[in-house]
Amino acid sequence: MDAPKALVVEDEPHIRELVTLHLTLEGFLVTGCADGEQALRTASAETFRVIILDLMLPKLDGMTVCHAIRRGQMNADTPILMLTARREESDKVLGLESGADDYLTKPFGIREFVARIRALLRRPRQPQAEEAGPVIVAGDLRIDPAKRQALIGDSVIELTPHEFDVLALLASRPGIVFSRQALLSQVWREDTHVTERSVDTLIKRLRQKIESAGDGPARILTVWGTGYKFSDA
Repeated sequence: MDAPKALVVEDEPHIRELVTLHLTLEGFLVTGCADGEQALRTASAETFRVIILDLMLPKLDGMTVCHAIRRGQMNADTPILMLTARREESDKVLGLESGADDYLTKPFGIREFVARIRALLRRPRQPQAEEAGPVIVAGDLRIDPAKRQALIGDSVIELTPHEFDVLALLASRPGIVFSRQALLSQVWREDTHVTERSVDTLIKRLRQKIESAGDGPARILTVWGTGYKFSDA
């Protein structure tokens, strides 16, 4: 059986070498990249079981690389752990909402790093097309879980992975109220560090994308003191 492959994108050589060493000890065949452009070329050419991606990179930053990987073909569903020296919650939210699955702040302990990687690998991968569920139609909004694509009319809406997951979850159960904690547990799961306030930020962006693109009524409704629901009108 071939060893699983990991991509490590980090411009600081000592961190890249340390991460590479411990991934190798975990049984991975590791490819290292020192800048965003090289990383994007590599991620577009072969598939990986996990990607470790620094936020601050030469040539292309980690957020741009993450967006591009998620919109590509080879590693759209590959778990991504983002590394950064920035500790503010807003930076964590931006990293996760760019498509990363988890976030680790430098300096970090190697035991925590390995634990995060193991947790990412335990998560279920995106469902295959035949398991992804039926197409959801709400007026002129069409959500295709198999293609992970949302359209209003013939126009594709550009969504991050978490935005798509929240939209699909709400739209699949119109009229059902989801608390912020329920959305966190079902979309982000238990291994990341997103707060309930982050849910509000994502909903705000999601509304801007799906409600400015069409002429119909509001689709995602606030249930004050509780959470959110998709309109069943």
